[in-house]
Amino acid sequence: MDANDLQNLINDVASGALDPDAAVRQLRNLPFADIGTARIDHHRALRQGLPEAVFGPGKTPEDVSLIVDELLTNGTGPVVLTRANKEQISAALSIASHGKVINQTVVWRPNQTRTENVLVATAGTADLPVADECAAVLWAHGVEANRLTDVGVAGIHRLLADLETLYDADAIVVVAGMEGALASVVGGLTSVPVVAVPTSVGYGASLDGVTALLGMLASCASGITVTGIDNGFGAACAVLRQIGLEKK
Repeated sequence: MDANDLQNLINDVASGALDPDAAVRQLRNLPFADIGTARIDHHRALRQGLPEAVFGPGKTPEDVSLIVDELLTNGTGPVVLTRANKEQISAALSIASHGKVINQTVVWRPNQTRTENVLVATAGTADLPVADECAAVLWAHGVEANRLTDVGVAGIHRLLADLETLYDADAIVVVAGMEGALASVVGGLTSVPVVAVPTSVGYGASLDGVTALLGMLASCASGITVTGIDNGFGAACAVLRQIGLEKK
């Protein structure tokens, strides 16, 4: 339940369109529902603007399906399952077959489409799984991300050929491994919010993404937001906070 849902509920009770007892039934699982293996935070969207997501690693397929079912049955807004394996995806779809699978992310009940132009750019094709996670979470919240793929600094002419795409964006997510230099380049070319995601892609001295992370944190392009390594989900949430969480 988010602020809009709560306001609509109050208005319905005030107008007589909804019986108070029915409203109580809708509210009884707030602020969380204890389903045994997890406590589902139905209040999160009300507090943070974004509902709880389901993080796959460490959970059994049965746990995942129970959590997804609770969020769909007693929650509102998009339901997002991230970093899921094949068994978890299969279990979740067995109880809610209408989910859209995007790589390792599954989305149910996406928000209505918004108008913002968000660009997700990757330095290389090896960065695509992280970019896909970011784009899937954005889509769940109504943002159809544009994509620029394989525009890393080793062939910077590939990025420069699409400068108008950068200039047209309202926010940009840059996903890059190796030394993470693409974030500085993009941050130096545009004034819109830039969220940089270091990936664990790279050769020995990249240290599984640590080099890219430190490079992005030390960027000379002022004001770049940097997430943790491989955190496409966090990048999407950062963009949603920056462009405004209210429905458009």
